[in-house]
Amino acid sequence: MIATFRRMLCDEGGANIVEFALLSVPLLGMILGFGDLAYQTYVKANLQASLNDIARTAVVEDPRIGGTGTIEDRIQAAIKDRMKSLVSNGTYTFDIQNFKNFSAIDRPESLITDKNKNGQYDAGDCWEDSNPNGRFDTSAGRAGLGGAEDVVVYNVGLSAPHLFPVLGFVTSNPKYSVSASALVRTQPYANQRQPDVVC
Repeated sequence: MIATFRRMLCDEGGANIVEFALLSVPLLGMILGFGDLAYQTYVKANLQASLNDIARTAVVEDPRIGGTGTIEDRIQAAIKDRMKSLVSNGTYTFDIQNFKNFSAIDRPESLITDKNKNGQYDAGDCWEDSNPNGRFDTSAGRAGLGGAEDVVVYNVGLSAPHLFPVLGFVTSNPKYSVSASALVRTQPYANQRQPDVVC
């Protein structure tokens, strides 16, 4: 009995199978992880390309974008339509804002008079009410596409399940997220809207 047990301890015939089993799990995880990362990169590139193309199409007065509803609705539908062959069950977020010019992006509304010369808005100062709401805002942006000669900033987010569902256990999040942004200036098909000055 002891001799048989010693022979079994010295027998290395099945060692390759055990080693393969131990190494195959992390190797498979790495292969799936790299595949999923490559897929996400491809989805992001396609989302950016779709947004760039549609944003350039939308800069004219009456853009030829199929569908129904407002131009913003048709833009969103066109992006989803272009992405549906890659991502069939994604969730999209859209943020479209317009500004008077490039220098107004991520800046407060412009001061016209600064009574105490401190460079910031105080009660009694006058400003350009870019998003006509009657109050001074720290962002000069307005929702939507705006009008002629306005600068439009598009931000699109996409969240979808991982290509390989097993990665949801590894990353603790069953979904991945990608985003795309575009910045275009609408063509000068009319005079640009001038904001009211409010004091």
